[in-house]
Amino acid sequence: MISRGTKIAIALGVAVLIIASGSFYVVNETEQVILTQFGAPVGKPITEAGLKFKVPLIQVANFFEKRIMKWDGRPNQIPTKDKKYIWVDTTARWKIDDPLLFLKRVGSVKSANGLLDGIIDSVVRDHVSNNDLVELVRSEGWAEARQKLKEAGLPDTLQSGHETPEDSEHLQKGREKITREMLADASKVLHENGIKLQDIRIKRINYVESVQQKVFERMISERKRIAAQYRSEGEGERAAILGQMDKELAKISSEAYRKAQETRGKADAETTRIYADSYGRDPEFFSLYRTLELYRNFSNNSSFMLTTDADIFKYLKGSGESSRK
Repeated sequence: MISRGTKIAIALGVAVLIIASGSFYVVNETEQVILTQFGAPVGKPITEAGLKFKVPLIQVANFFEKRIMKWDGRPNQIPTKDKKYIWVDTTARWKIDDPLLFLKRVGSVKSANGLLDGIIDSVVRDHVSNNDLVELVRSEGWAEARQKLKEAGLPDTLQSGHETPEDSEHLQKGREKITREMLADASKVLHENGIKLQDIRIKRINYVESVQQKVFERMISERKRIAAQYRSEGEGERAAILGQMDKELAKISSEAYRKAQETRGKADAETTRIYADSYGRDPEFFSLYRTLELYRNFSNNSSFMLTTDADIFKYLKGSGESSRK
């Protein structure tokens, strides 16, 4: 049976262990701690990792995340400056920059998410309402890209479906610049609560269903216009190429015809010269040759009414007399 003294010793030992375990706590690399005593902060924030000491049963260690945390807002329906209703889905990254101030003003991460909901949603709504839709959807650097296309002699194809050429001439901002302005405005308020806002990004922008179909139709119409422009330019190039081809063909045909006529003329002249030379050497033989060719060219259906004294029969007459001799 355990004596009373032993029981007291065991009880004291357990109490000492409980007090000892409540006197020490471990701070991880990803954590920072604020000690509170009866609910009031005590000392400076503890940001270095390691084994730390606190007064047991009196002081409480409040752990806060040191890493960057994620915030995702709910998609909101917001009208733009040019009266176009869109759904805007936003995300942000934040961290606890001043844990002591965060504990006093906010208290917990759950409360911080609620605070972020109100502040960031308000800032996003203000900036979306103060800018045209084309400013919210386009990227940075379009002016430089358009200039490079112009210098290369290429058509401008960097227009979105909701942007007209007239709109693009008056663009001053882009999504990147607008989100930087959102970040600056929201940071001013959150900094007073010990929160450092790292970044704000628009994840997605979409039209409401009531105008989405009209936007699609306008995008299709714009693409058809660009396609028609390309086809028109292609037809112009085709006509120019065909015209040049016809011009070259006519030039080649004319040159070939001229050379053919020259060759034919030279051949006829040579033929005439040969005939003339032959006629000059033996006129009688030439007359006989031409008469025989005439006989050969007579058709069986040809009919002539000639007397026997015609010159065409003189060689036939002569051949008969020669045979009688």
